[in-house]
Amino acid sequence: MDTCVVLPPEAEGFVQSLTTFTLKDVGSAGWFKQHDYIEKLNMQAIISATAMHDEYVKELLVSHGKISVLVHEMILVEVWKHKIFPILCQLQDFKPQNTFQLYIVIHHEATIINLLETIMFHKDSCEAADDSVLDLVDYCHRKLTLLVSKVSREKDTTHQELTHVHAVGASSIEELQSQNAALEFEISLKALSVLRYISDHTVSISVINRLLCTHNIPCVLVQLIKCCPWSRCKADQGEKYIDGKWQNVPPEDRLKMTKLDGQAWIALYNLLLNENCQQKYEFNNYNKNQLLKLRSFLTEVLIDQLPVLVHLQRFLAHLAITDPAPPKRGLILEQIPVMWNHIVTENNGKYKAIAKYQVKETFSPSDTELRKQAQRLAQTYNLEVMESLLPEKPKCGSCGREATKRCSKCQGEWYCNRECQVKHWPKHKKSCQLIAESSERIQKDILKGWA
Repeated sequence: MDTCVVLPPEAEGFVQSLTTFTLKDVGSAGWFKQHDYIEKLNMQAIISATAMHDEYVKELLVSHGKISVLVHEMILVEVWKHKIFPILCQLQDFKPQNTFQLYIVIHHEATIINLLETIMFHKDSCEAADDSVLDLVDYCHRKLTLLVSKVSREKDTTHQELTHVHAVGASSIEELQSQNAALEFEISLKALSVLRYISDHTVSISVINRLLCTHNIPCVLVQLIKCCPWSRCKADQGEKYIDGKWQNVPPEDRLKMTKLDGQAWIALYNLLLNENCQQKYEFNNYNKNQLLKLRSFLTEVLIDQLPVLVHLQRFLAHLAITDPAPPKRGLILEQIPVMWNHIVTENNGKYKAIAKYQVKETFSPSDTELRKQAQRLAQTYNLEVMESLLPEKPKCGSCGREATKRCSKCQGEWYCNRECQVKHWPKHKKSCQLIAESSERIQKDILKGWA
């Protein structure tokens, strides 16, 4: 029997109830209830898309016009993380016994961008998002430029921060800040996929202008391809970020394209070869020089894996010897994104007051409320359901074959037999200890809440 998180009638109830919150309401009981709904809708959307079944979660979000609500709530948490969370971390009298509530708030943004990545693959989702697509474009631009700046500044340090979430002896607030940094990396990679899907379906002049003229997304993508944040070399071992984690890549697979590589290249292909985009984009000297840097990456090996890129290669060869016509100018009445500015303007000067209110009223729950939240979370993050979301069967951490046995201590690594587990232990030991300690701390945090 196929795994099902929510049945269609229940999913419809969840979707119909989705609403926008204020910055002050983030973390409230009503907000947590909606988080639970969105988390379940996200899981079901992934299951349906992976199994290629009826994607009724997507259909419901489209038919009820709720995609703009998801975009608003994602940006709301983004603002909260930028404006409120740093104040909470600095408050001397804020020393929570448990931090799982704060972590769920931080994680909420990742949940929504994951759901959007699943549904925005479809053209009708982009159309149903209406004007909020502009806010989504701005959001993706913020995430990608931040990612490029971090990796370009100090690539090795960035990856180290993103991989090792917990520092020995770190306080609960410091752990939260590290977890937030790790989530930002994952969110940025999801934003790349969402941006690619928007570029697949873009027909609105306002969206094209936002992508090309306001944010110069082609040049941002060039920088992403150059710094390649989803690939690294660690201790002479090549690693790539695949399916949500860093994986060792044998030398013979170093040139193999990952999904993230493909998303960046397809987005570039869409934006540069689409006729409407070519008429709007300004191929000035700077933009032209940046784009021509792509020619060194367009090798035969790459094009063999994504043959459509041969058209991009020809376009760049033509661009190198010509000066394209300047973009067409004209009077354009276009929509502009409003969500980020509205949230910031509405709460400007109130951030400290909101932080103090949330410390007192939101993140200091009663024992009863804490118990209820923990029970809801335990039901939502059911291990069997989470495993059903894996895109493929687990692979052995030692030899790479299909695995059936899990590390009993950390529950995070898989093996095909005892021999492989013993062989891999010297490499796995440190991460195993960190994961196990992290899990134990989270459990203790929850138990402290009603001890």
